Amino acid sequence: MSAHNRWGGFKALRTRWSEHISTTRSRPVLILDEAQEALTQVLCELRILASKDFDARQLLCVIFAGDGRLPERLRTPELLPLGSRIRRRLHLDYASRDDLTACLDHLLEAAGNLALMTPELKATLVDHAAGNYRILMNLCDELLAAGADRGLPRLDEKLYLEVFSPPQRPKASTKKR
Repeated sequence: MSAHNRWGGFKALRTRWSEHISTTRSRPVLILDEAQEALTQVLCELRILASKDFDARQLLCVIFAGDGRLPERLRTPELLPLGSRIRRRLHLDYASRDDLTACLDHLLEAAGNLALMTPELKATLVDHAAGNYRILMNLCDELLAAGADRGLPRLDEKLYLEVFSPPQRPKASTKKR
C-alpha cells in the first residue's frame, strides 16, 4: 500500500476479509515466527489490520512466536497497544526428559512404527536435545533421512554415532629427523 492511501488500503482489505469470513465461516490465521525480530512498524500495522469496529471484531488471528525478548518488546511504549490486545500467552520453557520422550513416542506411534528407534537411541536423542523440541525434531529428521538412505529397518545408537560424530582427521605423519 502506498503511504498516501494507507487508510483506503486498510478499509478495502478489511472489507475483503469481512466478506471472506462471512462466506467461508473461517478466519485467516497469520503465524509470525521469530516475532521478536519483526520491525516495530510491521507489528503496529498488524494491530491495525487485525481488528475492525474499534477492536469489537477480530478479522485476523495473529500468532506471535518468539523468544524471551518478545514480551519485553511488547512492553515498550510503541508496542504497548499491541501487547495489551494479546489474549492468550503460552510461555514454553525447557522441556523435561519425560516430556521430550513422550513427544518422541507419540510421533513414532502416530507414524505407525513405535519400534523404529531403540530405547537407547531415544534416550541419547533426548539427552542431546537440550530441552528443546525443535532440536529433538531436527536430530530425528537427520537420523531418519540417513536410515532411509541406508534402508535400515530400525535406527540405533550406531547410526547416531555415524551421523553425528565429527569427521576423522587424518593422522599427521611423524618422521624421524
